[in-house]
This record gives sequence, C-alpha cells and structure tokens, in this order.
Amino acid sequence: MDVNRGVFWPFARGSEKNLGIIGGGWLAALIAHLMLRRGITRLFLWLLTPIWLITLYFFRDPERPVSYYKDGLVVSPADGEVVAVVGEKEARYLGRDMIRLSIFLSLFDVHVQRNPVSGRVVLIDHQPGKFLQAFKPEASEVNEYIAMGIETRRFGTVLVKQIAGILARRCVNHQQVGDQVEGGERYGLIRFSSRVDLFLPDSAELLIDVGDKVLGGLTPIARLKPTA
Repeated sequence: MDVNRGVFWPFARGSEKNLGIIGGGWLAALIAHLMLRRGITRLFLWLLTPIWLITLYFFRDPERPVSYYKDGLVVSPADGEVVAVVGEKEARYLGRDMIRLSIFLSLFDVHVQRNPVSGRVVLIDHQPGKFLQAFKPEASEVNEYIAMGIETRRFGTVLVKQIAGILARRCVNHQQVGDQVEGGERYGLIRFSSRVDLFLPDSAELLIDVGDKVLGGLTPIARLKPTA
C-alpha cells in the first residue's frame, strides 16, 4: 500500500503539523505587518519568510513511478549520499551476516522514505535513543530509530532503518506488521537531516558505492539472489 500524500497536497504525509505551525507563524507576521506597518513587524516577516520557504522545500514529496521496480532489484529507500557499504553481523533482528548500506540525508534532500523491495512487513520496532550526528557509524545503534523488516518471496528478508540525527527528532513509519508492500512505494518520513540504513543478504550484488548520490524509489542499488 503506497502511503499517498494526496492528489492536492504536494508535501509528505506526516508534515502537516510542522507546516501548520511555521505557516501559521508566517501568516500571523504578514497580517501584523499589513495592519501595523512598523519596523519590528517587517523584521519578523523578513525572518520568517525564508524559514517558511525552506520548510516547504524540505517537506516536498515528488511523485515517482513505482512501476520502475522489478522483482529481485533493490531500489534506494531514500534520497541522499551513500556514506558506508560494509559487511557486518546484524545481531539484533536478523542474527546473520548482512551488507549494510548507509545513506545520509542532508537538509536539501527529499526526506520521504520508500520501500526498497516488495514483500510482507514482518517487523516494525521503534527504539528511543540519542541524537548524535547521523553520519557517525555508531548512530545506527545508539540514536533513535525505527527498524522495518520486509520478507520477500524468494530473496530472504531485508531490513531498513530510519535513524534520527542531530536535527531530526522524529521518525515516522506508516506501515504495520502484515502489510503487503511494493518496492518504490512511500512508507515513511524523517524530519530534518538524518540517515537510512539498509541491510541486505551478503550474497547481494551491489550496484552502487560510497560517495554515490541516490534517489529513493528510483536508483537501483543491488540485485538479490534467490535463497536456496
């Protein structure tokens, strides 16, 4: 199920509160300036206008073709830069060796997350934690995060983590355990700069490397091999 933002709402689902607060403040400053015409009201309007525009830009949610996804292909779960590709044991949820790909999202990236593969959601776990800078290696374990496991039909289970950063203070996942999801569909949002970790079976053929720029739901990042 695609977490649709709505035909007439070009912003991420889950951003309504943030947009309402900042937009309301900007509207109040505009009305106050039009009524009072004083220097202090003009100053507040000048200060709030770029903040309002940046917020609108940050929560944008462009349409992307879900039909791009193909069985066995892993698409990027997020926009950003690949900052790590390492082999390690994922002991907390999967208990086996995996390939971890870490994608850092700057303030200028789209912050909507998309399913990397098609399958059934078998795990969703929210863990509170710290708010270290998202690009630090230890952020995957000690920062606040939401982990989601997707069981594919022929390729095993893939794990994806939304990780809060020093500015991002909330992750949002709209899926539920048991949902059938399609690769490339929206599933969540992280507010402000953050990181997404993707754990793939160690047999996966990688199509990207550290330093590459990726787009959520569009960039192919790996091919999975069928499990025996």
